[in-house]
Amino acid sequence: MSNTTTVGELIAAFLEQCGVRTAFGVISIHNMPILDAIGRRGNIRYVGARGEAGSVNMADGLARVSGGLGVAFTSTGTAAGNAAGAMVEALTAGTALLHITGQIETEYLDQDLAYIHEAPDQLAMLSSISKAAFRVRSADTALPTIREAVRVAQTAPSGPVSVEIPIDIQAAEIEWPTDLAGPHITTLTHDEARVEKLAEALASAKRPLLWLGGGTRHARAAVERLVALGFGVVTSVQGRGVLPEDHPATLGAYNVHPAVESFYKTCDALVVVGSRLRGNETLKYKLALPQPLYRIDADALADNRGYRNELFIHGDAAAVLDALATRLEGKLKIDPTFAIDLAAARETAVAETAKGLGPYRKLVESLQRFVGRDYNWVRDVTISNSTWGNRMLKIFTPRAGVHALGGGIGQGMQMAIGAALAGSASKTVCLVGDGGLMVNVGELATAVQENANVMIVLMNDQCYGVIRNIQDAQYGGRRYYVDLHQPDFSQFCASLGLTHYRLSSLDQADDIIREGLAKVGPVLVEVDMQAVGSFATAFAGPPVKKEEPEHA
Repeated sequence: MSNTTTVGELIAAFLEQCGVRTAFGVISIHNMPILDAIGRRGNIRYVGARGEAGSVNMADGLARVSGGLGVAFTSTGTAAGNAAGAMVEALTAGTALLHITGQIETEYLDQDLAYIHEAPDQLAMLSSISKAAFRVRSADTALPTIREAVRVAQTAPSGPVSVEIPIDIQAAEIEWPTDLAGPHITTLTHDEARVEKLAEALASAKRPLLWLGGGTRHARAAVERLVALGFGVVTSVQGRGVLPEDHPATLGAYNVHPAVESFYKTCDALVVVGSRLRGNETLKYKLALPQPLYRIDADALADNRGYRNELFIHGDAAAVLDALATRLEGKLKIDPTFAIDLAAARETAVAETAKGLGPYRKLVESLQRFVGRDYNWVRDVTISNSTWGNRMLKIFTPRAGVHALGGGIGQGMQMAIGAALAGSASKTVCLVGDGGLMVNVGELATAVQENANVMIVLMNDQCYGVIRNIQDAQYGGRRYYVDLHQPDFSQFCASLGLTHYRLSSLDQADDIIREGLAKVGPVLVEVDMQAVGSFATAFAGPPVKKEEPEHA
Protein backbone atom coordinates (compact mmCIF):
# COMPACT_ATOMS: atom_id res chain seq x y z
CA MET A 1 0.00 0.00 0.00
CA SER A 2 1.33 3.42 -0.94
CA ASN A 3 2.29 5.68 1.94
CA THR A 4 1.31 8.80 0.02
CA THR A 5 -2.03 10.34 -0.83
CA THR A 6 -3.45 13.69 -1.87
CA VAL A 7 -4.41 16.45 0.50
CA GLY A 8 -7.97 16.01 -0.78
CA GLU A 9 -8.10 12.40 0.35
CA LEU A 10 -6.41 13.27 3.64
CA ILE A 11 -9.22 15.73 4.36
CA ALA A 12 -11.87 13.16 3.45
CA ALA A 13 -10.27 10.58 5.77
CA PHE A 14 -9.99 13.11 8.59
CA LEU A 15 -13.68 14.05 8.34
CA GLU A 16 -14.53 10.37 8.69
CA GLN A 17 -12.53 10.32 11.93
CA CYS A 18 -14.58 13.30 13.12
CA GLY A 19 -17.76 11.24 12.81
CA VAL A 20 -19.01 12.95 9.66
CA ARG A 21 -21.40 10.63 7.81
CA THR A 22 -23.21 13.14 5.58
CA ALA A 23 -21.84 16.27 3.90
CA PHE A 24 -23.37 18.80 1.52
CA GLY A 25 -22.13 20.99 -1.27
CA VAL A 26 -21.96 22.00 -4.91
CA ILE A 27 -19.22 20.30 -6.89
CA SER A 28 -16.76 22.52 -8.73
CA ILE A 29 -13.33 22.43 -10.30
CA HIS A 30 -12.11 24.06 -7.11
CA ASN A 31 -13.20 21.30 -4.72
CA MET A 32 -13.01 18.19 -6.91
CA PRO A 33 -9.89 16.65 -5.30
CA ILE A 34 -11.75 16.43 -1.98
CA LEU A 35 -15.10 15.36 -3.38
CA ASP A 36 -13.47 12.80 -5.67
CA ALA A 37 -11.84 11.27 -2.59
CA ILE A 38 -15.13 11.25 -0.69
CA GLY A 39 -16.75 9.46 -3.62
CA ARG A 40 -13.98 6.87 -3.98
CA ARG A 41 -13.80 6.11 -0.27
CA GLY A 42 -17.57 5.71 0.02
CA ASN A 43 -17.77 6.40 3.76
CA ILE A 44 -19.48 9.80 3.69
CA ARG A 45 -22.80 10.43 2.00
CA TYR A 46 -22.37 13.46 -0.20
CA VAL A 47 -25.55 15.45 -0.95
CA GLY A 48 -25.33 17.67 -3.99
CA ALA A 49 -27.36 20.82 -3.39
CA ARG A 50 -28.57 23.11 -6.16
CA GLY A 51 -26.87 26.13 -4.65
CA GLU A 52 -24.20 26.97 -2.12
CA ALA A 53 -26.63 28.66 0.26
CA GLY A 54 -28.76 25.55 0.25
CA SER A 55 -25.80 23.30 1.01
CA VAL A 56 -24.77 25.35 4.06
CA ASN A 57 -28.38 25.52 5.30
CA MET A 58 -28.61 21.73 4.97
CA ALA A 59 -25.39 21.22 6.91
CA ASP A 60 -26.72 23.66 9.52
CA GLY A 61 -29.99 21.72 9.91
CA LEU A 62 -28.17 18.41 10.23
CA ALA A 63 -25.81 19.76 12.88
CA ARG A 64 -28.58 21.32 14.93
CA VAL A 65 -30.69 18.18 15.25
CA SER A 66 -27.79 15.72 15.56
CA GLY A 67 -25.49 17.73 17.82
CA GLY A 68 -22.62 16.76 15.53
CA LEU A 69 -20.53 18.64 12.99
CA GLY A 70 -22.17 19.99 9.86
CA VAL A 71 -19.99 20.02 6.74
CA ALA A 72 -20.54 21.97 3.53
CA PHE A 73 -18.33 22.37 0.45
CA THR A 74 -18.41 25.31 -1.93
CA SER A 75 -16.24 26.61 -4.71
CA THR A 76 -14.33 29.86 -4.44
CA GLY A 77 -15.19 33.47 -5.31
CA THR A 78 -18.82 33.91 -6.30
CA ALA A 79 -19.72 30.49 -4.97
CA ALA A 80 -18.25 31.21 -1.54
CA GLY A 81 -20.16 34.50 -1.59
CA ASN A 82 -23.38 32.65 -2.38
CA ALA A 83 -23.05 30.86 0.96
CA ALA A 84 -22.83 34.10 2.98
CA GLY A 85 -26.46 34.37 4.10
CA ALA A 86 -26.56 30.76 5.22
CA MET A 87 -23.28 31.23 7.10
CA VAL A 88 -24.74 34.26 8.90
CA GLU A 89 -27.69 32.10 9.95
CA ALA A 90 -25.37 29.39 11.28
CA LEU A 91 -23.32 32.04 13.09
CA THR A 92 -26.44 33.51 14.69
CA ALA A 93 -27.55 30.05 15.81
CA GLY A 94 -24.12 28.99 17.07
CA THR A 95 -24.06 25.93 14.82
CA ALA A 96 -20.92 23.80 14.79
CA LEU A 97 -20.30 23.81 11.04
CA LEU A 98 -17.25 23.40 8.83
CA HIS A 99 -17.40 25.29 5.54
CA ILE A 100 -14.65 24.16 3.17
CA THR A 101 -14.23 26.34 0.12
CA GLY A 102 -11.76 26.13 -2.69
CA GLN A 103 -9.32 28.81 -3.70
CA ILE A 104 -7.40 29.52 -6.90
CA GLU A 105 -3.83 28.30 -7.38
CA THR A 106 -1.34 29.75 -4.92
CA GLU A 107 0.78 30.98 -7.86
CA TYR A 108 -1.89 33.56 -8.75
CA LEU A 109 -3.44 34.20 -5.34
CA ASP A 110 -3.73 37.71 -3.86
CA GLN A 111 -2.21 39.46 -6.90
CA ASP A 112 -5.32 41.28 -8.15
CA LEU A 113 -5.04 39.56 -11.54
CA ALA A 114 -8.80 39.27 -12.05
CA TYR A 115 -8.18 35.53 -12.14
CA ILE A 116 -11.38 33.57 -12.81
CA HIS A 117 -13.21 32.50 -9.64
CA GLU A 118 -11.11 34.75 -7.41
CA ALA A 119 -12.74 37.17 -4.99
CA PRO A 120 -10.63 40.02 -3.66
CA ASP A 121 -9.71 39.32 -0.04
CA GLN A 122 -12.00 36.32 0.21
CA LEU A 123 -10.57 35.41 3.62
CA ALA A 124 -11.75 38.73 5.05
CA MET A 125 -15.25 38.06 3.70
CA LEU A 126 -15.24 34.60 5.26
CA SER A 127 -13.99 36.00 8.56
CA SER A 128 -16.94 38.39 8.73
CA ILE A 129 -19.52 35.59 8.33
CA SER A 130 -17.77 32.89 10.38
CA LYS A 131 -16.70 32.33 13.95
CA ALA A 132 -13.21 32.01 12.46
CA ALA A 133 -11.71 31.62 8.99
CA PHE A 134 -8.45 29.97 7.92
CA ARG A 135 -6.42 29.52 4.77
CA VAL A 136 -4.40 26.37 4.14
CA ARG A 137 -1.01 27.70 3.06
CA SER A 138 0.88 24.47 2.35
CA ALA A 139 0.23 20.76 1.94
CA ASP A 140 1.98 20.02 5.22
CA THR A 141 -0.29 22.35 7.19
CA ALA A 142 -3.57 21.18 5.61
CA LEU A 143 -4.42 18.62 8.30
CA PRO A 144 -3.45 20.85 11.27
CA THR A 145 -5.50 23.70 9.80
CA ILE A 146 -8.61 21.58 9.25
CA ARG A 147 -8.22 19.99 12.69
CA GLU A 148 -8.04 23.42 14.33
CA ALA A 149 -11.07 24.58 12.33
CA VAL A 150 -13.12 21.64 13.62
CA ARG A 151 -11.93 22.31 17.18
CA VAL A 152 -12.94 25.95 17.01
CA ALA A 153 -16.31 25.12 15.43
CA GLN A 154 -17.20 22.62 18.17
CA THR A 155 -15.79 24.51 21.16
CA ALA A 156 -18.43 26.43 23.11
CA PRO A 157 -19.69 28.91 22.17
CA SER A 158 -19.79 26.93 18.93
CA GLY A 159 -20.16 28.38 15.45
CA PRO A 160 -19.40 27.97 11.74
CA VAL A 161 -15.77 28.03 10.64
CA SER A 162 -14.56 28.52 7.06
CA VAL A 163 -11.40 27.09 5.52
CA GLU A 164 -10.18 27.99 2.06
CA ILE A 165 -7.84 25.54 0.32
CA PRO A 166 -6.09 26.45 -2.94
CA ILE A 167 -6.76 23.89 -5.64
CA ASP A 168 -3.08 23.04 -6.16
CA ILE A 169 -2.75 22.21 -2.46
CA GLN A 170 -5.86 20.01 -2.59
CA ALA A 171 -4.26 17.98 -5.38
CA ALA A 172 -0.75 17.89 -3.87
CA GLU A 173 0.79 14.56 -2.84
CA ILE A 174 1.57 14.11 0.84
CA GLU A 175 2.57 11.30 3.17
CA TRP A 176 -0.17 9.70 5.21
CA PRO A 177 0.10 11.05 8.76
CA THR A 178 0.40 8.72 11.73
CA ASP A 179 -2.32 10.67 13.56
CA LEU A 180 -5.65 11.28 11.82
CA ALA A 181 -7.67 11.68 15.01
CA GLY A 182 -10.15 14.50 15.46
CA PRO A 183 -9.37 17.44 17.73
CA HIS A 184 -9.62 17.37 21.49
CA ILE A 185 -12.73 19.37 22.40
CA THR A 186 -12.48 20.80 25.89
CA THR A 187 -15.43 21.49 28.16
CA LEU A 188 -15.36 24.79 30.00
CA THR A 189 -14.53 24.70 33.67
CA HIS A 190 -16.15 27.12 36.07
CA ASP A 191 -15.47 28.94 39.30
CA GLU A 192 -16.91 26.79 42.11
CA ALA A 193 -16.94 29.79 44.44
CA ARG A 194 -19.32 31.59 42.08
CA VAL A 195 -21.61 28.56 41.97
CA GLU A 196 -21.59 28.50 45.77
CA LYS A 197 -22.44 32.20 45.82
CA LEU A 198 -25.32 31.65 43.40
CA ALA A 199 -26.61 28.74 45.47
CA GLU A 200 -26.55 30.89 48.59
CA ALA A 201 -28.49 33.63 46.79
CA LEU A 202 -31.10 31.17 45.47
CA ALA A 203 -31.54 29.21 48.70
CA SER A 204 -34.05 31.76 49.98
CA ALA A 205 -35.98 31.97 46.69
CA LYS A 206 -39.57 30.75 46.85
CA ARG A 207 -40.51 31.29 43.18
CA PRO A 208 -37.31 30.77 41.13
CA LEU A 209 -37.41 30.59 37.33
CA LEU A 210 -34.94 29.28 34.74
CA TRP A 211 -34.75 30.94 31.30
CA LEU A 212 -33.22 28.30 29.01
CA GLY A 213 -31.58 29.11 25.69
CA GLY A 214 -29.93 27.05 22.98
CA GLY A 215 -26.81 26.70 25.10
CA THR A 216 -28.70 24.28 27.37
CA ARG A 217 -29.63 21.69 24.76
CA HIS A 218 -27.13 19.24 26.26
CA ALA A 219 -28.18 20.00 29.83
CA ARG A 220 -31.59 18.29 30.16
CA ALA A 221 -30.57 16.05 33.08
CA ALA A 222 -29.28 19.00 35.12
CA VAL A 223 -32.37 21.06 34.27
CA GLU A 224 -34.61 18.20 35.41
CA ARG A 225 -32.78 18.10 38.76
CA LEU A 226 -33.53 21.78 39.35
CA VAL A 227 -37.14 21.39 38.21
CA ALA A 228 -37.53 18.55 40.70
CA LEU A 229 -36.39 21.00 43.39
CA GLY A 230 -39.18 23.41 42.40
CA PHE A 231 -37.77 25.67 39.69
CA GLY A 232 -40.08 26.78 36.89
CA VAL A 233 -38.89 27.05 33.30
CA VAL A 234 -39.36 29.44 30.40
CA THR A 235 -37.39 29.09 27.18
CA SER A 236 -36.16 31.04 24.22
CA VAL A 237 -37.28 29.66 20.88
CA GLN A 238 -33.83 28.06 20.54
CA GLY A 239 -34.17 26.44 23.97
CA ARG A 240 -37.46 24.69 23.25
CA GLY A 241 -37.69 21.03 24.20
CA VAL A 242 -34.84 21.05 26.73
CA LEU A 243 -37.70 20.27 29.09
CA PRO A 244 -40.50 18.46 27.20
CA GLU A 245 -43.15 21.04 26.38
CA ASP A 246 -45.91 18.99 27.97
CA HIS A 247 -44.09 19.13 31.33
CA PRO A 248 -46.19 21.02 33.91
CA ALA A 249 -43.22 23.11 35.08
CA THR A 250 -42.55 24.86 31.75
CA LEU A 251 -44.00 27.96 30.14
CA GLY A 252 -42.39 26.86 26.89
CA ALA A 253 -41.50 29.68 24.53
CA TYR A 254 -44.41 31.92 25.56
CA ASN A 255 -41.72 34.21 26.91
CA VAL A 256 -43.17 37.62 25.91
CA HIS A 257 -46.89 36.96 26.32
CA PRO A 258 -48.54 39.56 28.58
CA ALA A 259 -49.83 36.87 30.94
CA VAL A 260 -46.32 35.51 31.29
CA GLU A 261 -44.83 38.97 31.81
CA SER A 262 -47.34 39.48 34.61
CA PHE A 263 -46.29 36.14 36.08
CA TYR A 264 -42.64 37.28 36.00
CA LYS A 265 -43.55 39.97 38.53
CA THR A 266 -44.39 37.25 41.06
CA CYS A 267 -41.04 35.44 40.64
CA ASP A 268 -38.23 36.25 43.04
CA ALA A 269 -35.23 35.03 40.99
CA LEU A 270 -34.36 34.36 37.37
CA VAL A 271 -31.39 32.33 36.16
CA VAL A 272 -30.73 32.87 32.44
CA VAL A 273 -28.75 29.96 31.02
CA GLY A 274 -27.19 29.75 27.56
CA SER A 275 -29.39 32.44 26.03
CA ARG A 276 -28.57 35.67 24.22
CA LEU A 277 -31.91 37.20 25.35
CA ARG A 278 -32.51 38.24 21.76
CA GLY A 279 -34.25 41.50 20.97
CA ASN A 280 -37.37 40.00 19.40
CA GLU A 281 -37.78 37.66 22.39
CA THR A 282 -37.48 40.43 24.97
CA LEU A 283 -39.54 43.22 23.37
CA LYS A 284 -36.29 44.85 22.29
CA TYR A 285 -34.82 44.40 25.78
CA LYS A 286 -37.78 46.05 27.48
CA LEU A 287 -39.48 42.87 28.69
CA ALA A 288 -39.80 43.12 32.48
CA LEU A 289 -37.85 40.04 33.58
CA PRO A 290 -37.81 38.77 37.16
CA GLN A 291 -35.26 40.24 39.52
CA PRO A 292 -32.68 39.49 40.72
CA LEU A 293 -31.35 38.15 37.43
CA TYR A 294 -28.40 35.76 37.33
CA ARG A 295 -26.64 34.43 34.26
CA ILE A 296 -24.72 31.29 33.21
CA ASP A 297 -23.11 31.17 29.77
CA ALA A 298 -20.26 29.63 27.80
CA ASP A 299 -19.64 33.05 26.25
CA ALA A 300 -17.76 35.29 28.67
CA LEU A 301 -19.10 38.34 26.80
CA ALA A 302 -22.67 37.46 27.81
CA ASP A 303 -22.01 39.10 31.17
CA ASN A 304 -24.43 42.07 31.45
CA ARG A 305 -25.31 41.85 27.74
CA GLY A 306 -28.82 43.17 27.08
CA TYR A 307 -29.79 42.96 30.75
CA ARG A 308 -27.70 43.61 33.84
CA ASN A 309 -27.14 40.57 36.03
CA GLU A 310 -26.43 40.28 39.74
CA LEU A 311 -23.96 37.44 39.21
CA PHE A 312 -22.39 35.87 36.11
CA ILE A 313 -20.89 32.40 35.87
CA HIS A 314 -18.75 31.60 32.86
CA GLY A 315 -19.00 27.89 32.23
CA ASP A 316 -20.70 24.90 30.67
CA ALA A 317 -24.46 24.94 31.29
CA ALA A 318 -24.77 21.26 32.17
CA ALA A 319 -21.84 21.30 34.59
CA VAL A 320 -22.84 24.52 36.34
CA LEU A 321 -26.52 23.58 36.68
CA ASP A 322 -25.58 20.15 38.00
CA ALA A 323 -23.30 21.69 40.59
CA LEU A 324 -26.00 24.20 41.49
CA ALA A 325 -28.60 21.46 41.95
CA THR A 326 -26.27 19.55 44.27
CA ARG A 327 -25.80 22.62 46.47
CA LEU A 328 -29.53 23.41 46.58
CA GLU A 329 -30.84 19.94 47.43
CA GLY A 330 -32.92 20.07 50.59
CA LYS A 331 -32.54 23.84 50.95
CA LEU A 332 -35.39 25.31 48.88
CA LYS A 333 -38.83 26.04 50.31
CA ILE A 334 -40.93 26.69 47.23
CA ASP A 335 -44.17 28.64 47.45
CA PRO A 336 -46.93 26.02 47.00
CA THR A 337 -48.85 28.40 44.71
CA PHE A 338 -45.88 28.86 42.35
CA ALA A 339 -46.62 25.85 40.14
CA ILE A 340 -50.33 26.72 40.10
CA ASP A 341 -49.66 30.29 38.99
CA LEU A 342 -47.18 29.13 36.33
CA ALA A 343 -49.75 26.71 34.90
CA ALA A 344 -52.38 29.43 34.86
CA ALA A 345 -50.07 31.85 33.01
CA ARG A 346 -49.28 29.18 30.45
CA GLU A 347 -52.94 28.28 30.01
CA THR A 348 -53.85 31.91 29.40
CA ALA A 349 -51.00 32.39 26.91
CA VAL A 350 -51.92 29.24 24.99
CA ALA A 351 -55.63 30.10 24.88
CA GLU A 352 -55.09 33.67 23.72
CA THR A 353 -52.56 32.62 21.08
CA ALA A 354 -54.96 29.94 19.80
CA LYS A 355 -57.80 32.46 19.69
CA GLY A 356 -55.78 34.68 17.35
CA LEU A 357 -55.30 31.87 14.82
CA GLY A 358 -58.89 31.76 13.64
CA PRO A 359 -59.36 28.81 11.25
CA TYR A 360 -55.68 27.81 11.42
CA ARG A 361 -56.14 26.44 14.92
CA LYS A 362 -57.45 23.29 13.21
CA LEU A 363 -54.17 22.88 11.36
CA VAL A 364 -52.15 23.09 14.57
CA GLU A 365 -54.42 20.60 16.27
CA SER A 366 -54.17 18.18 13.35
CA LEU A 367 -50.39 18.35 13.31
CA GLN A 368 -50.17 17.82 17.08
CA ARG A 369 -52.62 14.93 16.90
CA PHE A 370 -50.67 12.91 14.35
CA VAL A 371 -47.03 13.95 14.52
CA GLY A 372 -46.22 12.04 17.72
CA ARG A 373 -43.19 12.83 19.88
CA ASP A 374 -40.33 11.69 17.64
CA TYR A 375 -40.05 14.40 15.03
CA ASN A 376 -38.04 17.45 14.01
CA TRP A 377 -39.94 20.73 13.71
CA VAL A 378 -38.18 23.05 11.23
CA ARG A 379 -39.55 26.48 10.39
CA ASP A 380 -38.85 29.30 7.99
CA VAL A 381 -39.75 32.92 8.72
CA THR A 382 -43.43 33.25 7.91
CA ILE A 383 -46.54 34.60 9.62
CA SER A 384 -47.58 31.10 10.64
CA ASN A 385 -44.28 30.48 12.37
CA SER A 386 -44.34 33.80 14.19
CA THR A 387 -47.92 33.27 15.39
CA TRP A 388 -47.89 29.57 16.27
CA GLY A 389 -44.94 27.62 14.88
CA ASN A 390 -42.46 29.04 17.36
CA ARG A 391 -44.49 28.02 20.39
CA MET A 392 -47.80 26.17 19.92
CA LEU A 393 -46.81 22.88 18.28
CA LYS A 394 -45.16 21.08 21.19
CA ILE A 395 -41.73 19.50 20.88
CA PHE A 396 -40.27 17.05 23.31
CA THR A 397 -36.52 16.76 22.82
CA PRO A 398 -33.79 19.41 23.05
CA ARG A 399 -32.69 19.29 19.42
CA ALA A 400 -36.03 18.78 17.70
CA GLY A 401 -36.64 22.47 17.01
CA VAL A 402 -34.90 24.30 14.17
CA HIS A 403 -35.85 27.74 12.92
CA ALA A 404 -34.36 30.63 10.98
CA LEU A 405 -32.92 32.35 14.03
CA GLY A 406 -31.43 35.26 12.08
CA GLY A 407 -34.78 36.23 10.57
CA GLY A 408 -33.93 35.55 6.91
CA ILE A 409 -36.61 33.94 4.77
CA GLY A 410 -35.94 31.09 2.39
CA GLN A 411 -33.72 28.92 4.63
CA GLY A 412 -36.18 26.63 6.41
CA MET A 413 -36.78 24.11 3.62
CA GLN A 414 -33.07 23.47 3.14
CA MET A 415 -32.46 23.17 6.88
CA ALA A 416 -35.30 20.64 6.95
CA ILE A 417 -33.60 18.53 4.28
CA GLY A 418 -30.43 18.44 6.36
CA ALA A 419 -32.41 17.65 9.50
CA ALA A 420 -34.20 14.80 7.77
CA LEU A 421 -30.95 13.32 6.44
CA ALA A 422 -29.44 13.37 9.95
CA GLY A 423 -31.65 10.40 10.77
CA SER A 424 -32.13 11.58 14.36
CA ALA A 425 -35.94 11.50 14.25
CA SER A 426 -38.50 9.37 12.48
CA LYS A 427 -39.96 12.37 10.63
CA THR A 428 -39.10 15.98 9.87
CA VAL A 429 -41.90 18.50 9.45
CA CYS A 430 -41.14 21.85 7.86
CA LEU A 431 -43.24 25.03 7.93
CA VAL A 432 -42.64 27.54 5.11
CA GLY A 433 -44.40 30.42 3.38
CA ASP A 434 -44.70 30.72 -0.37
CA GLY A 435 -42.33 33.71 -0.49
CA GLY A 436 -39.65 31.87 1.46
CA LEU A 437 -40.03 28.63 -0.48
CA MET A 438 -39.40 30.33 -3.80
CA VAL A 439 -36.08 31.84 -2.65
CA ASN A 440 -34.38 28.47 -3.02
CA VAL A 441 -37.15 26.41 -4.58
CA GLY A 442 -34.64 24.39 -6.59
CA GLU A 443 -33.67 22.53 -3.43
CA LEU A 444 -37.00 20.68 -3.67
CA ALA A 445 -35.23 18.70 -6.38
CA THR A 446 -32.51 17.88 -3.87
CA ALA A 447 -35.15 16.62 -1.43
CA VAL A 448 -36.58 14.32 -4.09
CA GLN A 449 -33.20 13.11 -5.32
CA GLU A 450 -32.10 12.26 -1.76
CA ASN A 451 -35.54 10.95 -0.73
CA ALA A 452 -35.42 13.13 2.37
CA ASN A 453 -38.13 12.07 4.82
CA VAL A 454 -39.67 15.52 5.23
CA MET A 455 -43.23 16.83 5.11
CA ILE A 456 -43.23 20.45 3.97
CA VAL A 457 -46.27 22.46 5.06
CA LEU A 458 -46.52 25.36 2.61
CA MET A 459 -48.61 28.30 3.81
CA ASN A 460 -49.53 29.91 0.48
CA ASP A 461 -51.10 33.37 0.61
CA GLN A 462 -49.40 34.48 -2.65
CA CYS A 463 -47.76 37.47 -1.04
CA TYR A 464 -45.28 38.60 1.60
CA GLY A 465 -47.97 38.36 4.26
CA VAL A 466 -46.21 40.02 7.17
CA ILE A 467 -45.06 42.93 4.99
CA ARG A 468 -48.63 43.37 3.78
CA ASN A 469 -49.85 43.48 7.39
CA ILE A 470 -47.19 46.03 8.33
CA GLN A 471 -48.27 48.15 5.37
CA ASP A 472 -51.86 47.95 6.60
CA ALA A 473 -50.88 48.86 10.15
CA GLN A 474 -48.23 51.51 9.55
CA TYR A 475 -48.44 52.73 5.94
CA GLY A 476 -52.11 53.53 5.49
CA GLY A 477 -52.88 50.24 3.76
CA ARG A 478 -50.70 51.08 0.75
CA ARG A 479 -49.73 47.60 -0.43
CA TYR A 480 -46.75 48.01 -2.69
CA TYR A 481 -44.52 45.19 -3.96
CA VAL A 482 -45.96 42.40 -1.83
CA ASP A 483 -48.00 40.34 -4.30
CA LEU A 484 -46.22 37.23 -5.59
CA HIS A 485 -46.96 35.28 -8.73
CA GLN A 486 -46.52 31.61 -7.88
CA PRO A 487 -46.52 28.40 -9.89
CA ASP A 488 -49.30 25.88 -9.78
CA PHE A 489 -47.63 23.83 -7.07
CA SER A 490 -49.52 20.66 -7.94
CA GLN A 491 -48.07 20.76 -11.47
CA PHE A 492 -44.68 21.91 -10.24
CA CYS A 493 -44.45 19.06 -7.74
CA ALA A 494 -45.65 16.56 -10.34
CA SER A 495 -42.78 17.60 -12.62
CA LEU A 496 -40.36 16.80 -9.78
CA GLY A 497 -42.01 13.56 -8.77
CA LEU A 498 -42.87 15.12 -5.39
CA THR A 499 -46.09 14.08 -3.63
CA HIS A 500 -48.40 17.09 -3.30
CA TYR A 501 -51.61 17.75 -1.39
CA ARG A 502 -53.68 20.92 -1.37
CA LEU A 503 -55.70 21.96 1.65
CA SER A 504 -58.43 24.35 0.55
CA SER A 505 -60.45 23.68 3.71
CA LEU A 506 -58.99 22.78 7.07
CA ASP A 507 -61.79 20.27 7.49
CA GLN A 508 -59.48 18.15 5.30
CA ALA A 509 -56.51 18.62 7.62
CA ASP A 510 -56.75 15.40 9.65
CA ASP A 511 -56.90 13.10 6.63
CA ILE A 512 -54.17 14.85 4.66
CA ILE A 513 -51.78 15.35 7.59
CA ARG A 514 -52.17 11.71 8.62
CA GLU A 515 -51.55 10.49 5.06
CA GLY A 516 -48.65 12.87 4.45
CA LEU A 517 -46.87 11.85 7.63
CA ALA A 518 -47.27 8.16 6.79
CA LYS A 519 -45.42 8.49 3.47
CA VAL A 520 -41.69 7.84 3.38
CA GLY A 521 -39.81 10.52 1.48
CA PRO A 522 -40.62 14.16 0.72
CA VAL A 523 -44.20 15.42 0.71
CA LEU A 524 -45.53 18.95 0.17
CA VAL A 525 -48.83 19.93 1.80
CA GLU A 526 -50.01 23.24 0.37
CA VAL A 527 -52.42 25.23 2.53
CA ASP A 528 -54.43 27.53 0.25
CA MET A 529 -54.70 30.49 2.59
CA GLN A 530 -56.82 32.49 0.16
CA ALA A 531 -59.43 29.74 0.33
CA VAL A 532 -59.11 29.06 4.06
CA GLY A 533 -59.27 32.70 5.12
CA SER A 534 -57.47 35.10 7.42
CA PHE A 535 -56.04 34.79 10.91
CA ALA A 536 -58.31 36.22 13.58
CA THR A 537 -55.49 38.53 14.64
CA ALA A 538 -53.21 40.07 12.01
CA PHE A 539 -49.49 39.66 12.72
CA ALA A 540 -47.57 42.83 11.81
CA GLY A 541 -44.06 42.11 13.03
CA PRO A 542 -42.52 41.15 16.37
CA PRO A 543 -44.33 42.45 19.45
CA VAL A 544 -43.06 45.67 21.02
CA LYS A 545 -43.38 47.04 24.51
CA LYS A 546 -46.33 49.35 25.00
CA GLU A 547 -45.26 52.47 26.79
CA GLU A 548 -46.91 52.98 30.14
CA PRO A 549 -48.99 56.20 30.23
CA GLU A 550 -47.55 59.00 32.27
CA HIS A 551 -49.56 60.10 35.28
CA ALA A 552 -49.64 63.67 36.42
